[in-house]
Amino acid sequence: MEISGFQQLKQDLKHIPPKAAVVAAAHEEHTLQAVRQAQEDGLIRPVLVGDAPEIQRLTQAMGWQVPEEDVVDEKDEAGCARRAVELIRQGRGSLLIKGMLQTGTLLKEVVRHGTGIRESAVLSHVAILDVPAYHKLMFITDGGMVVIPDLEQKRAILHNALGLCRFLGYDRPKAAVLCAVETVNPKMQETVDAAALKEEGARGDFGDCLVEGPISLDLATDREAAAIKGYYSPVAGDADIFLVPNITAGNLLGKSLYGLAGGDMAGLVMGASVPITINSRGATPAEKYDSILIAAAMAQ
Repeated sequence: MEISGFQQLKQDLKHIPPKAAVVAAAHEEHTLQAVRQAQEDGLIRPVLVGDAPEIQRLTQAMGWQVPEEDVVDEKDEAGCARRAVELIRQGRGSLLIKGMLQTGTLLKEVVRHGTGIRESAVLSHVAILDVPAYHKLMFITDGGMVVIPDLEQKRAILHNALGLCRFLGYDRPKAAVLCAVETVNPKMQETVDAAALKEEGARGDFGDCLVEGPISLDLATDREAAAIKGYYSPVAGDADIFLVPNITAGNLLGKSLYGLAGGDMAGLVMGASVPITINSRGATPAEKYDSILIAAAMAQ
């Protein structure tokens, strides 16, 4: 199975039971709008961590009555992050939602030795994009966590993305290991890594999936372009997962598809004890809602 876009995804996931969720730095209107909608849709039961007077002012303006016990007062970013992770460790939430704080501040507490919620050796971000020019969802990784991954880290990043796709119902995900060229060049380490990942995929190291690389973005998304260049692969023109060589490439690709190309984007951090949403602080309520929807489904 493959998913054509967010509308199909929402239809597939809308019947999940509500999950307890912790919102870090909840004192922001768009975050609260998304969280309230998710609560009304029966997806989550939120605990709001942040500036309590400001949360109260915003929720009252929205006509939303939040029980006093579900608001935890913390004034600064570091305090919000620390308290939110602490609540997850205490069992108060099965997913973590980022509000009005920097991603790095939250993730610093997520990975902190002894008090964090890291489960995997490598935490990675998967950006899920619904782009009008592409015929199905795109899973781009990692544009938010690992700066310059080595081969071992790329294996873990790919495992994380494959796990998300399989959870969403993909029987045999297709992964494109993106490079600037389609041939192995010893001077371009990303092409060497791509060839190694393709070989490992072919022998079954990643389970039932197709791994292709090195492959450029145009060939991964356009079967006709691949045919013209004599590049024949079942992944060409039909990739699900786009494994980028570094965080800069992933960030630029995701934001260009989201901004200039008119795509819709959700995102999750994989590898912690609970799913984590880390949308941009400037994200719309709809984007934040889509991320919460997927995280709530995974929290099962």
